[in-house]
Amino acid sequence: MMVLSCPWCGPRNVTEFRYGGERRARPDVETTTPQQWRRFLYAKSNPLGSVEESWYHRAGCRRYFAVERDTGTNSHRAMGAT
Repeated sequence: MMVLSCPWCGPRNVTEFRYGGERRARPDVETTTPQQWRRFLYAKSNPLGSVEESWYHRAGCRRYFAVERDTGTNSHRAMGAT
């Protein structure tokens, strides 16, 4: 079982959360090509090591927050609200 620490609710079972994906800049709607949108939406880097991610606490405070997580060990630290 993985435990994730919500900045507002504290440590909870990961089943209470929804994974929001890697944190990265959203492309500009006015200048982005369809290929760039496709890459942004579907191409994930999936690195081994430290990654900044967004999570949503759906069964608790219903807030989004950022986490820095090591994908190899699942160790993490909350970075705060997004």
